[in-house]
Amino acid sequence: MSLDFKNVSEIRDQPIEEARTPLLAKPKGASFHGSVFNLSGSVIGSGIMSLPATLNVLGLVPGVALIIVAALLTEASIEMLVRFSKPGSVFSYGDLMADAFGKIGKFLVQISVIINNIGVLIVFMIIIEDVLSGMTSSGVHHAGVLEEWFGEHWWTGRAFVLLLITVVVFVPLICFKRIDSLRITSAISIALAVLFLVVLIGITVYKLVRGSIETPKWFPSVTNWTSFFNLFTAVPIIVFAYVCHYNVHTIENELEDSAPHSRIGAVVRTSVALCCTVYVMTGLFGFLLFGNSTLSDLLSNFDADLGIPHSSFFNNLVRLSYAGHIILVYPVAFFPLRLNLDGLLFSSTTSSTPLASDNKRFALLSAGLVGITLLGAIFIPNIWVAFEFTGATVGNLIAFIFPPCIGLKDRHGISTKKDKIVSVFMIVAAVFSNVVAIYSDTYSLLS
Repeated sequence: MSLDFKNVSEIRDQPIEEARTPLLAKPKGASFHGSVFNLSGSVIGSGIMSLPATLNVLGLVPGVALIIVAALLTEASIEMLVRFSKPGSVFSYGDLMADAFGKIGKFLVQISVIINNIGVLIVFMIIIEDVLSGMTSSGVHHAGVLEEWFGEHWWTGRAFVLLLITVVVFVPLICFKRIDSLRITSAISIALAVLFLVVLIGITVYKLVRGSIETPKWFPSVTNWTSFFNLFTAVPIIVFAYVCHYNVHTIENELEDSAPHSRIGAVVRTSVALCCTVYVMTGLFGFLLFGNSTLSDLLSNFDADLGIPHSSFFNNLVRLSYAGHIILVYPVAFFPLRLNLDGLLFSSTTSSTPLASDNKRFALLSAGLVGITLLGAIFIPNIWVAFEFTGATVGNLIAFIFPPCIGLKDRHGISTKKDKIVSVFMIVAAVFSNVVAIYSDTYSLLS
């Protein structure tokens, strides 16, 4: 699918109301590559770890196909956001919804981003806990790296390790007031994700050559209505993996006017293509490696003998590389969460004071959100539960319902026939698949 992004850089030089940019009045100067790293960091997060489990549910062929289709729909929905922002000269997702639907539209997108990103950050923390301090699934304990190295102690426990990482790493990184300031850590996080993927592929190929990998499940096994409805639980996981729409306008606003390929369309296409490739490879090779034993958090599979030389070393390399990736993308997801919460709580009373200029407000919001995500990570049992309900609700709204609704509303009369057809398809597919997924999830929990 080739989508035509129209340049919106010319409107970036116009005066911007501070109420539309509550963090900074007019940030500028980000490079193309820095923007790609930041947007890719927004996409490649915790969702990647559950993609092999979705292939275990759907089968290899439908699973890979769904990952690719979701990437194409993600690019289409972001293209709508960018193109429909131009006539109204808006510079944020919330303002675009306000332009189309008034205050209620902005309120809905702000609430959705807040709930979604709190869920994202909680999942990040759960993965870090699983990797470093271990987790228990179906009565079986999967030891963490610190447990393997030092044994079980209070200082290798989940709560203490998470608190230490929060104080030492998360707090300093979330203090940056421009998302472009995170470009270096985002680049390192992408490099760590690629390292994880290269090691995963290498292990899988080695075992394939030795003939120690079972034939994968190509298609799902559907024996009754329950198993059929269970297929739809994989959809929210993949939706969750692609949600990055809340950072697109912020990244566009910071792009250099003179930078080569500075159009946000090029940034989006590059980022989505990169992320789709990483997702397909991770889902494919992760599922091939572990088959029916694939856990909802793939990293938890790397705590036993892999049947290869130096298995322990590669286990730790895989887990630590991806835990490092998760740690470094945490502030990228935190940035729009704080921005939207500030806009929701204080836009009407402090619109003349950008958040970056009010250190007290900035610190209080940051501390409160860190505390909420810490508590959530301690009390939510596993990432599959968080993925299913977050992806099926607010993640779905942000990625595949709000953008096509803007296209159908067409307040400025620029929507084409193709836009309307794609918009209707997105809404119908998203609503149907996710209603069924919520029903299946709820039924499973109650049973």
